[in-house]
Amino acid sequence: MLSKAMKKLKDFGRRLNYRQRVGLLLCCGVFVGLGLLFLYLLRMHTYLADDPAACVNCHIMTPYYATWSHSSHGRDATCNDCHVPHQNMVRKYLFKGMDGMKHVAYFLSKSERQAIMAEDASAKVIMDNCIRCHTQLNQEFVKTGRIDYMMAKTGEGMACWDCHRNVPHGGMNSLSSTPAAESQTPLPQSPVPEWLQKIAGK
Repeated sequence: MLSKAMKKLKDFGRRLNYRQRVGLLLCCGVFVGLGLLFLYLLRMHTYLADDPAACVNCHIMTPYYATWSHSSHGRDATCNDCHVPHQNMVRKYLFKGMDGMKHVAYFLSKSERQAIMAEDASAKVIMDNCIRCHTQLNQEFVKTGRIDYMMAKTGEGMACWDCHRNVPHGGMNSLSSTPAAESQTPLPQSPVPEWLQKIAGK
């Protein structure tokens, strides 16, 4: 199948004259260049690591970053420790990418809530990570056993945050309820070079 596609591509290339090939190459170069610029402006490279500062690339996350950084979890856990699956790398980055694009869609369509709440898929991951990090606590010391999010949702137990809601992020957070958050977070600088800002008059 791949060899057939390559053969068709070569046949197509042979039918083009020199000027058409150069034009096609330039168009492809511009398309790829704009795509890479778009990814750079979105700071896509920062999301590959576990640095919590990447979360505040989007300003609506500043209250969550500020409250996390002043919590007990701020000393020992990053955002990814709680908010992405840890079974394997594929699952981690697939979930991270899909969840990130969902946040982008909410933001661009202006449909994000004033106070962000975890949806079912995220809540399940968060609770799995609570249990993963605190296994000894809830199986040896407190002996609550293993209650997963779906069991809690159907009334067969309680979710971790039913008792510990304020531990990672304090109370209900939003841009209006945490007005000084933007001064407490490492907001990213503009990715536009200074020389280009001067040309644009900014």
